[in-house]
Amino acid sequence: MKTFLTLTSFSPTQKLFSLSQESGRNAAKYFINTYPKYFQKDYAQPHIPCLMPETLEAQIEEASEAALIERIRMRKVKAAVDLYDQLLQAGTSVSLDVTNQLLDLICFCGDHDPAQENVPEQRNEETVESSIENNNNAERIFALLSEPNTHSYSALIRGMVKYGAYSKAFSTYTDLLNNRLKADVQTFNALIIAAPEVKEKYNEKWELIVDLLKQMAEQKVKPNLLTLNAVLKALRRCGTLGKSQAFPVISEMKALSIGLLSDHYLLLVHELLGVGENWRLLGNDFQQNIYYARFFSLLCMMENIDVMLKWYRDLVPSVYYPSSNIMRDLLQALDTDNRLDLIPQIWKDIKQLGHANRQNLVEELLILMAREKHNQEVQESFAECALDIKKIYDTGDRGKVLLSWTAGSLSDLISVLLAAHRRQDACTSQIFFLFSSFREMLKLFKTHNRVPSEELLNRFLTCVKEAGEVNQAVELVQISAGFCLPETPKLIQRVQQEFELTEQQR
Repeated sequence: MKTFLTLTSFSPTQKLFSLSQESGRNAAKYFINTYPKYFQKDYAQPHIPCLMPETLEAQIEEASEAALIERIRMRKVKAAVDLYDQLLQAGTSVSLDVTNQLLDLICFCGDHDPAQENVPEQRNEETVESSIENNNNAERIFALLSEPNTHSYSALIRGMVKYGAYSKAFSTYTDLLNNRLKADVQTFNALIIAAPEVKEKYNEKWELIVDLLKQMAEQKVKPNLLTLNAVLKALRRCGTLGKSQAFPVISEMKALSIGLLSDHYLLLVHELLGVGENWRLLGNDFQQNIYYARFFSLLCMMENIDVMLKWYRDLVPSVYYPSSNIMRDLLQALDTDNRLDLIPQIWKDIKQLGHANRQNLVEELLILMAREKHNQEVQESFAECALDIKKIYDTGDRGKVLLSWTAGSLSDLISVLLAAHRRQDACTSQIFFLFSSFREMLKLFKTHNRVPSEELLNRFLTCVKEAGEVNQAVELVQISAGFCLPETPKLIQRVQQEFELTEQQR
């Protein structure tokens, strides 16, 4: 395997050369797509149609349903939507079947034409958020249907899930049921994937997945292999509960004659890359990136954390630079195997890989560190990690603020700092450090129009009480009152009951 690693470790110059090749291909395809009439001459003798490039220009020019079908088959999203609007404005009706085909296209590609073959689509968190906000053509066209059928709802729901509009997907599913329609297996598969994103607690996520599976049975929709994959993918977002439920789910699916492809055999296939020159089968940089992304996603889902980390240390970053989504999968794998103590190490990797500005990834990391208590050594490493994260929020990259504080992220960060407080041997300097950090964080709550929870304020007050710092308790109440927090009266009552106050402090 070492030979394979050496052969596939590209130097910066090699990577730059590979990227320039892709840029050249993209430029050539741009001119072909923009000026197709200049590339239609056929010098080949004899003329062999199957060896000629695809027709890039629509052949049917008049506005008709046939022209719309042609543009849908060519995956010309913008042209198809424009033509659909023209037909409706001219009073020409479009059949439900063709409209559903258009919905399928929009919900798969979004509001833009898909990337050409072998050209990587530039899709990150920002572009996904833009798609959620701007991908209104699907909803607009769906709203124009007088009697949408199951196919219509399915296309819209799958598109909403793909582009992150999870709550909208469940609302649309409710509309489907209210119209006395039944969902198909594709709709259920999409909703199962979305289920963990609309619930916070692990048991609530699992209960929603179970409810969807029950509804499949009630509507007599038979699950398929993609249903199993969707459930297993969703269980990765359910922490330790997910691991306990994974094998019963697999057993149930086997009882329904849904076959499984052994991951063990897939890992044997991967090891064949180290034999001879098999590594050449991986293809170019883009194809290698796709391969390793799916390989690591599979490892995170099905392997124990020790096996996962072995491959991770062998291949990252010498061969593969994981995306923020893969790093999030890795965090979930740590959670499933109760190895959250490794989070500070992974955070260092996240920074080195350039993902420290990914809001969802950083918030996921804070949630995991703040969720439960660990031993003192782990809590102190978490606190150092949390303070490092705070610097990213404060200054961003090269002085630019790239992350925005939420009430959740502020609360989680403070919770991590409080959990690192030593109860037995607390010293005054440590309390002052914690309090100054807490006071600074309270200011951030006010600056960003966020409200700290009553639980958070009480936890800090408990920390101050254990240290016997009456002055800090009084100042906490003053800060809370200055911010007009609704929990202030309860804090005052608690301080008066639990601390010995002077007349001036009262």
